[in-house]
Amino acid sequence: MRTLLPVATAALLVAGAALAQDGTPGKGIYTCTTADGRKLTGDRPIPECTSREQRVLNPDGSQRTTLPPFLSPEERAAKEASDRRAAAERLAQQDAIRRDRTLMLRYPTEAAHQRARNAALDDSNKAMRISERRIKDLTVERKPLLDEAEFYRGKPLPAKLKQALDANDAGIEAQQVLIENQKAELVRINARFDAELARLKKLWAGATPGSLPPLGELTPTVPATTPKK
Repeated sequence: MRTLLPVATAALLVAGAALAQDGTPGKGIYTCTTADGRKLTGDRPIPECTSREQRVLNPDGSQRTTLPPFLSPEERAAKEASDRRAAAERLAQQDAIRRDRTLMLRYPTEAAHQRARNAALDDSNKAMRISERRIKDLTVERKPLLDEAEFYRGKPLPAKLKQALDANDAGIEAQQVLIENQKAELVRINARFDAELARLKKLWAGATPGSLPPLGELTPTVPATTPKK
């Protein structure tokens, strides 16, 4: 205890000096109740109450402020970590409320949400149709190359012809990968809009913004297709 007393006393002196400079006129009166029930009063921070909250009163008896319990370095670090977590949780909650309100403003009705879904799906369907047309074009371009290759059956193909056939193969495969990726994108789009709609229905029904699980926890992840090597 002898080693701790100077530390506690120093902390109290610092706390008392800080309170003396808070701009409040008059001398502070410190009061607290010890762990064994004694009520103590003094004109400066009370050493017996370093582990307890102390009220700081004005001369007229009104409360000026509160002096929190003195914390050890370990306790202070734990409190700061707890305060940071609480602040992060408050920010996350505020962000969740903002996102829900934005979602409701963007989609005030189910019809508006369906129109947005259709527009998003239409983009992917258009991309698929472009790839499908490109595959048809490449298939048409491939026929004369195959016809020419018939003249070299059982023999090595000329470098130029082989290069053209390889390029055609690569082009078709690339378009097939694009089509598979767009199919996966359609699944992702529908999953996202399904999750949004389920959330919106609860919000429209009166759920408090920010009270529902994040959309990311409801929307499944669909891996994109990658080219074969």
